[in-house]
Amino acid sequence: MNFVLIALLCTFLAFTLASGQYTTKYDNIDLDQILKNDRLLNNYVDCLLEKNKCTKDGAELKKILPEAIKNGCSKCNENQKNGAKKIIHFLIETKPALWRALEVKYDPDGTYIQKYQKEIQQLDGAKTA
Repeated sequence: MNFVLIALLCTFLAFTLASGQYTTKYDNIDLDQILKNDRLLNNYVDCLLEKNKCTKDGAELKKILPEAIKNGCSKCNENQKNGAKKIIHFLIETKPALWRALEVKYDPDGTYIQKYQKEIQQLDGAKTA
């Protein structure tokens, strides 16, 4: 597994940079609504995977995702980090094919999985608990 989805949440919640932090403009997005709606979720994932055109917010998400992955979401606030964990847990547990596709695209050599191994194990522990 990979920590890509921490970045994914950061992008769902924070699509642009502001003052050294990601913007809080998207902090009130209803993540549950996106996660429960396959069409919405697949649209975001397809955008990230360059399989489909992106909406404006999806394009912003795709733009900052590599940086957020690289820096461990260090520009995210706590709300954004918690949202990222929620998305990661959801994808690992209920949409493993989407998770794997994002892994292949954003961490093909496993660099970030090694970097974030502790966080991934904590999410795996939450999954089995």
